[in-house]
Amino acid sequence: MYAPSHFTAVLLFATFASIVFGITQRSTPKAMVKYGVYCWVLFVVSVIAASWLMYFIRK
Repeated sequence: MYAPSHFTAVLLFATFASIVFGITQRSTPKAMVKYGVYCWVLFVVSVIAASWLMYFIRK
Protein backbone atom coordinates (compact mmCIF):
# COMPACT_ATOMS: atom_id res chain seq x y z
CA MET A 1 0.00 0.00 0.00
CA TYR A 2 1.26 3.47 -0.88
CA ALA A 3 1.75 5.89 2.00
CA PRO A 4 2.52 9.45 0.88
CA SER A 5 5.17 11.45 2.67
CA HIS A 6 4.17 14.24 5.02
CA PHE A 7 5.08 16.86 2.44
CA THR A 8 2.99 15.13 -0.23
CA ALA A 9 0.06 15.05 2.19
CA VAL A 10 0.52 18.77 2.86
CA LEU A 11 0.54 19.53 -0.87
CA LEU A 12 -2.64 17.49 -1.40
CA PHE A 13 -4.37 19.20 1.53
CA ALA A 14 -3.25 22.64 0.34
CA THR A 15 -4.50 21.91 -3.17
CA PHE A 16 -7.95 20.71 -2.18
CA ALA A 17 -8.46 23.31 0.56
CA SER A 18 -7.40 26.10 -1.82
CA ILE A 19 -9.83 24.89 -4.46
CA VAL A 20 -12.66 24.97 -1.91
CA PHE A 21 -11.62 28.38 -0.58
CA GLY A 22 -11.37 29.83 -4.09
CA ILE A 23 -14.80 28.54 -5.12
CA THR A 24 -16.60 29.54 -1.93
CA GLN A 25 -14.96 32.90 -1.23
CA ARG A 26 -14.93 34.60 -4.64
CA SER A 27 -17.61 35.13 -7.28
CA THR A 28 -15.83 35.37 -10.64
CA PRO A 29 -13.73 32.56 -12.14
CA LYS A 30 -10.64 34.77 -12.48
CA ALA A 31 -10.89 35.85 -8.83
CA MET A 32 -11.46 32.22 -7.76
CA VAL A 33 -8.25 31.07 -9.43
CA LYS A 34 -6.26 34.02 -8.14
CA TYR A 35 -7.47 33.52 -4.56
CA GLY A 36 -6.98 29.74 -4.77
CA VAL A 37 -3.37 30.17 -5.84
CA TYR A 38 -2.84 32.76 -3.10
CA CYS A 39 -4.22 30.36 -0.47
CA TRP A 40 -2.12 27.48 -1.81
CA VAL A 41 1.07 29.52 -1.57
CA LEU A 42 0.20 30.60 1.98
CA PHE A 43 -0.46 27.00 3.03
CA VAL A 44 2.83 25.71 1.63
CA VAL A 45 4.94 28.62 2.89
CA SER A 46 3.34 28.34 6.34
CA VAL A 47 4.10 24.63 6.58
CA ILE A 48 7.71 25.13 5.50
CA ALA A 49 8.16 27.98 7.99
CA ALA A 50 6.56 25.96 10.79
CA SER A 51 8.74 22.94 10.03
CA TRP A 52 11.91 25.05 10.20
CA LEU A 53 10.71 26.60 13.43
CA MET A 54 10.14 23.14 14.94
CA TYR A 55 13.56 22.04 13.71
CA PHE A 56 15.29 24.93 15.49
CA ILE A 57 13.22 24.51 18.66
CA ARG A 58 14.27 20.87 18.85
CA LYS A 59 17.97 21.67 18.37
